[in-house]
Amino acid sequence: MLKDHSETKEGAVAASELKQVAALPVRVRDGRVEVCLVTTRETRRWTVPKGWPMKGLKDHRAAAVEAMQEAGLIGHTGKAAIGDYLYWKRRNGHFDLIRVAVFRLDVEKQAVQWREMGEREVRWFQPPDAAALVDEAGLVALIEAVAA
Repeated sequence: MLKDHSETKEGAVAASELKQVAALPVRVRDGRVEVCLVTTRETRRWTVPKGWPMKGLKDHRAAAVEAMQEAGLIGHTGKAAIGDYLYWKRRNGHFDLIRVAVFRLDVEKQAVQWREMGEREVRWFQPPDAAALVDEAGLVALIEAVAA
């Protein structure tokens, strides 16, 4: 993904905000809402399945693809984002500010095998527990809103 840079008057380079898409996987089990979280590959932090927009796919479809690749989740995503959040993505020698558009994924089933199966931990949580595990305040708010 290339960054879009703009030159300032002083000659410094200012990086624009980058964009990702994410799925907020939700299911109802025994009458209670559950949220699925995955760990990141490098830092092992808990988050939702996310990635870069995909050429030729609308953002809600790209979010569904990320959920399948990262957690084996299959379901229906809404066409409109339920919200977004910001986070700092660690890169070699710097961080990028990323705005993540989040799409609710109503999970129907989980595949037996998927692309990143051995690379991440995948677990279902009650929303308050999931909210306590993620670092980004905006994502916490979206998880809490799903439970309401």
